[in-house]
Amino acid sequence: MRILITGAGGQLGTDVAQLAARDEHHEVLGATHAQLDVGDRDAVLAVVTGLRPHLIVHAAAWTAVDACESDLDRAWRANALGCRYVAEGARAVGAHLVAVSTDYVFDGFSSVPYAEWDRTNPLSAYGKSKLAGEDEVRYALPDATIARTSWVCGQHGSNMVKTVLRLAGGGGPLRFVDDQHGCPTFTSDLAGMLLQLGLSRRPGLFHITNQGATTWFDFARDVVGAAGHDRSMVEPISTSDLDPPRPAPRPANSVLDNAALRLGGVPLLADFHEPLERTVKALIA
Repeated sequence: MRILITGAGGQLGTDVAQLAARDEHHEVLGATHAQLDVGDRDAVLAVVTGLRPHLIVHAAAWTAVDACESDLDRAWRANALGCRYVAEGARAVGAHLVAVSTDYVFDGFSSVPYAEWDRTNPLSAYGKSKLAGEDEVRYALPDATIARTSWVCGQHGSNMVKTVLRLAGGGGPLRFVDDQHGCPTFTSDLAGMLLQLGLSRRPGLFHITNQGATTWFDFARDVVGAAGHDRSMVEPISTSDLDPPRPAPRPANSVLDNAALRLGGVPLLADFHEPLERTVKALIA
């Protein structure tokens, strides 16, 4: 099977490409942002119709949440039109599409985890542009797979685990917010689920996270502890105490219930502490 991965140079796309390449039956075609700007329709259609993949994992996105607030055109071009063009290409060649989305499509006001059928209401430009990307995929390819995930971390690219490890190396105290709740998701685990759903051409919307809800404060403590540092160097603050405040609003609760997977009998990803331990050990080795 020929598999095209957009955003193959990012933290998620790298792991998807590496995992898919382990199967000798697959021909894996990874396109980094430098190789394929998904906001360029002509480029996308040329690549997709030239390669004629059977499966496309669309991991490319502009995920700089705060920067999206000040550059709306770039956010919508990458996250909304990018999905439009990739879906158009997939439809032209009959490829199954797996498009990656985000917990930021929710406003975070719910007191319980969000299921796939809950109403969306993004607060940030990033969340709005990603929700528009979901709509573009649904319109062009009703049988596509849309995978929402949250708090993505891994060995590649920039993420919270690497940030915490860097700060911990300088000693404490480290201050992280204790009033934002979510589910950390590790690319090494997420990549496998995306490929599983894509290779089986399973349609629909899925929430995919590692199991276990936490706050950024508690997550930072877990990272520090896994690296062998004193967890007490991490101190809690509230979002309102951030100085300077973040340009983009964050959902206070973006815990995703993996209901579609669970009710469909698909085994869920492991508790986040398991891949966290593996990732920290690999990063500090």
